[in-house]
Amino acid sequence: MKLVRAVLFGVGPFEELELPFVDDHGDPRAVTVIHGGAGVGKTSVLSAIASTRPGHATVQPARSEVREGARPPFAACSWALGQDEPARPHPLAVASPNARVCVSEEEEALRRREQVLFDRLANEGGFAFLPISSARWFSRQPIAFSAPARTIARYDVRASAALDDATRSDLARETKQALAYAAISSALPPIRERESPRFDLLGEAMQRAVGALVHLAGFAYRGLDPLSFEPMFSGQGRVVTFDALPTRARHLVSFAALSVRTLWTAYPDLDPREAEGVITIDEVDLHQDPPVQQKLLATLHEILPQAQWIVTTSSAVLASSADARAVLALRKLPEAEGVRVFAGEHARTH
Repeated sequence: MKLVRAVLFGVGPFEELELPFVDDHGDPRAVTVIHGGAGVGKTSVLSAIASTRPGHATVQPARSEVREGARPPFAACSWALGQDEPARPHPLAVASPNARVCVSEEEEALRRREQVLFDRLANEGGFAFLPISSARWFSRQPIAFSAPARTIARYDVRASAALDDATRSDLARETKQALAYAAISSALPPIRERESPRFDLLGEAMQRAVGALVHLAGFAYRGLDPLSFEPMFSGQGRVVTFDALPTRARHLVSFAALSVRTLWTAYPDLDPREAEGVITIDEVDLHQDPPVQQKLLATLHEILPQAQWIVTTSSAVLASSADARAVLALRKLPEAEGVRVFAGEHARTH
């Protein structure tokens, strides 16, 4: 599953906004950067996408000030299903429950039936989507396991995104659990000749992805401490736990660990590096210095090349590291009301 287009009506600061997520050939882009300063609605875009997808379509939050005669806010997204439905030749339209996308009653009724059908299919597996909030933080706590089949080894497509809720954005325990579960499960001998899920694929993908991203911060992933099961890293002449890593490195580790875990739990028989899915990261440049920002997008695509990365940033350094055609800039112009979107070369000049 990958995103083709998102249309927002009355969501956040937008009266009407259309965002394309395809390249010049009409194929979903591997990486899209949504660039803009504070208050232009970057988080609102990611929240709308997260709540308008197969298996999870909810009503958009109402504005604090409602204009007379205005329609309720809604979002509509088009999804290329890819591995989730290879025989489908056209995108699936998913809209907020209160939205009407098609002009004719017959077409709208058909679209709604399709949406209900794929909501049911999504609850059976696949349709990978991971949102990572800009409010993310990392507490210091020991690792703890609890029924992996119901927690870290389970993908719930109906899980809601809390992109603006810091109380639900502590990623420390979830990141540690993903790292430890990948290492432990892949080290255990299979109980069947061909084990399903493929734990060996999870372990290898996790090791490589985490190693590639944390290397940007000058560290290497060493694996688990055999006494505490804490993830260990080396760099700057010392060996440290995850909790002792610099903040910028913990962010990078979480990007890799949570992304690999999500793709594997959604498609447990596939190598996560071959699995499709959508990963959104709000303010991806948070705490990263310019040299890391310049390499970050390329490294994300390298570790999970089949995933679609949609990131937001206020950093011109990070936005300039992407192909100009992959940048969508949100700007408030003095002479215009609301927020406008600029694409391609216009995204870099406005």
